[in-house]
Amino acid sequence: MAGAATWTTASYGQKPSMPVVGYLCPESPELFASRLEAFRQGLAEAGFVEGRNVTIDFRWANGQYSRLPALAAELVARNVAVIVAPGGAPVALAAKATGTTKTIVFEMGGDPVQLRVVDSLSRPGGNITGVSSLSVDVSPKRLELMRDLLPAATRLAVVANPTSPTAESQLQKLHAAAETLRVQLQILNASKEEEFESVFAAVAKDAASGLVFTSDPYFAFRSARLAALAMKYRAPAITQTRDFPKAGGLMSYGGDFMQSHRRAGIYAGRVLLGEKPSDLPVQLVTKVELVVNLTAAKLLGHPFSAAVVAGADEVIE
Repeated sequence: MAGAATWTTASYGQKPSMPVVGYLCPESPELFASRLEAFRQGLAEAGFVEGRNVTIDFRWANGQYSRLPALAAELVARNVAVIVAPGGAPVALAAKATGTTKTIVFEMGGDPVQLRVVDSLSRPGGNITGVSSLSVDVSPKRLELMRDLLPAATRLAVVANPTSPTAESQLQKLHAAAETLRVQLQILNASKEEEFESVFAAVAKDAASGLVFTSDPYFAFRSARLAALAMKYRAPAITQTRDFPKAGGLMSYGGDFMQSHRRAGIYAGRVLLGEKPSDLPVQLVTKVELVVNLTAAKLLGHPFSAAVVAGADEVIE
């Protein structure tokens, strides 16, 4: 490991000031609480505890993703040692677009090479590295799970966020999977909370249909709202995050966000200790988890098969 970085002092004889981690978040502190806890855990594993030997300077977009570029610029202007960009591709892209030479550690569900965030996974190059899960790549598996639940369905609805940088690639994979499953897709767009209800209302008109959400942080952090609407309209739905079935929704299938955020914390700590981002390969969180809610399945009248229940990573009664 490289030698520990040194920190500036305000004047001779004072103790070194604590390094500052700039934390760029697309959401609010409340919605990000569990993931921030995992990040702090990773940071502590690398030897850094907030308030003791490191300071975290937060910038919260509160769900207004258009604010990310300006917030990223604010952090660049600050005396931060590293910028952490968790919560999806839009955050990483906003941080990189500043052109900063400061180290950036991202956390996302998409492919950082395909999105041109890094040159390669093994050799990210430049001043940026991070952690990626499999949430984007497994969108077709969500379609398959919904098709298994609704074998009589001839059409399934897919909800995509048209402003997402990964939406197009996910839809391409979903259309290919739909051909194999012999089911038609109804593509519904939603990029604002006020559009959620019309999405569920559209599906409610077709009793045999269900909703498959693409991987997108905007959806993931609004799981409670989506779960409430799913129950209101009696619509079977599957999203990427366990927060959805935990809030009363039917099921989820996606990457382990707690692990990806913890690893981002570890990487941030290693950078503070002096390691270069170009020497830190992009980590892949390969664990994918299926969570099902039996109560929701009963209320919707679509019980899970014994095989699905047996294969689930968590079963909510």
